[in-house]
Amino acid sequence: MRPAPFSLAIIAGGQSRRMGRDKAFVKLGGKTLIQRLLERTVNLGQAETLLITNKPAAYAHLQLPMHGDALPGKGALGGIYTALLRAQCPTVLALACDMPFVSGRLLRFMLMQLDAQTDVVVPRVTGYPQSLHAIYRKTCLQPIREQLLSDRLKIIGFFPAVRVRYLDEGDYGAFDPMAQSFTNLNTPAELEKAQSQLSEGAAL
Repeated sequence: MRPAPFSLAIIAGGQSRRMGRDKAFVKLGGKTLIQRLLERTVNLGQAETLLITNKPAAYAHLQLPMHGDALPGKGALGGIYTALLRAQCPTVLALACDMPFVSGRLLRFMLMQLDAQTDVVVPRVTGYPQSLHAIYRKTCLQPIREQLLSDRLKIIGFFPAVRVRYLDEGDYGAFDPMAQSFTNLNTPAELEKAQSQLSEGAAL
């Protein structure tokens, strides 16, 4: 069984203040974080892979379709909105650019959980939704736009207006028991920890 047609959108709009440099191009095990993400998602079956960024020159070498924020200055929620607006498909798998350990098996499982009665599929770790490792339908566009225009930028703020399917540890544990897929690297210390996991063979 194949998932419905979907677009993959990589959200690369963060300021990277805590890292001190653009997180997407920080190297982990000799590869940039965005390179690792692209390698792990290349065969998911997406109709297209989009890059949501306001710095197209920095990412031009990746040769991906790029889109700047449709509503500038609206943070990660604005990035998801732009991805939904620009995607060819009615469904978008949105991933942050600084997640080096995403699991293709888990992402395929997530895609299979989307049905006609669901607008969002999002994993939770200890009850907290991983909204930049989630699937969104274009049915979310209007609720998100209302949030953005009101400057309410918390991603999960629009969830009460749509139909959300949460995946908890019992749902995704067979694919990623340590929840490493949701690791995002914001600081040099987190990068160092990820490097240790990689060196010790403990990473996915």
